[in-house]
Amino acid sequence: MANEIVKTQPKVKFSVAIQSDMYKNLINNTLGDPDRAKRFIASISSAVATNPNLQECDAGTILSGALLGESLNLSPSPQLGHYYLVPYKNKNKEQPDAQFQLGWHGYYQLAIRSGQYKDLDVIEIKDGEYLGRDKLTGKQKFEFIENESERLNKETIGYLGYFELLNGYRKQIYMSKEEMEKHADTYSKAFSLAEYKKLKAGQIPEKDMWKYSSYWYKDFDGMAFKTILRRLISKYGVMSIEMQEAYTKDMAVMKENGEYDYVDSPSEEANVVEETESVKTEKVHKLEEVE
Repeated sequence: MANEIVKTQPKVKFSVAIQSDMYKNLINNTLGDPDRAKRFIASISSAVATNPNLQECDAGTILSGALLGESLNLSPSPQLGHYYLVPYKNKNKEQPDAQFQLGWHGYYQLAIRSGQYKDLDVIEIKDGEYLGRDKLTGKQKFEFIENESERLNKETIGYLGYFELLNGYRKQIYMSKEEMEKHADTYSKAFSLAEYKKLKAGQIPEKDMWKYSSYWYKDFDGMAFKTILRRLISKYGVMSIEMQEAYTKDMAVMKENGEYDYVDSPSEEANVVEETESVKTEKVHKLEEVE
C-alpha cells in the first residue's frame, strides 16, 4: 500500500475522485498491475455505491481503507463480509471519515490462509445446549440439538468459538448472550443495551429506525462472532503477518500519510460499529498501537 494518499478537495465525492487521473495513477502505481487496478476500482466503486452515507465520506479515507483491504486480499463486497468501510462523523472535519472495519468472515479468511489451523469455527449456542463447566477441567460443556429445524427455532443464549491447530493444540472460548450485550454496551459508542431491548420488543417507531443503523443493531450475531474470533485468535491462536496487520488496523480510520486513528476504544475487547446521528462523536485520539 502506498505510504501517502493524495488529498482531494473538500466534499469531492468518491464516485468523482475515483475516476480522476490522479487516483487512477495512484492505484495503478500502488497495485502494479493494470488488470488488478481495474478490478479494484470496480469492486470498491460498487461497494461505495450501495451505501449513500459512505458516498459522503472523505474520499482519501475511503481509498486508504480500501487499499488496506486489497493488500490483505480481502473483498469489499458487503455480501462476502470480509471488511467494511463505515462512515464516522468527525467533528473536526466537514466530511465524515471512512473507518476500516474487519468482518468476522475476514478474520476467518486470514486465519485459514495462514495454513496453521486444522479446524476453526464460531457458532451461536441455543437454549438447552450449554451444560455448564466440567468439574475437573473447568471447561464449558455443550450438547448440540441434532434436529436443525428445531435448533434454529430455539433462542440464542451464547456464542462459542474454537480452533484446532495442525500440531493438535485446541482452544475454545464461550460468551453468554448477556455477556455479549454488556460487552457491546460498554465498548461501542453507537450501541445502547436499553435501546436494543426496546428495538427487539418492537417499541421503536418506524420514523426513528434510522437511528439504529449500527451493526450491533442490524447484525448482532455477526458482531458477536467477530468478537469471539478476535478474542480467540489474538489471545490463543497463531497470527500471520497479515493477521497482525489486520488486527492492528481494525476499527481505525486510515490517513493520507499512512498513519491511522482509532475512532473508538482500541482495546482487544472493542468492536467499533457505525456511528449514527443519535450518537455524539467524541474527539479522535491518536494511539500508537492496539493493546
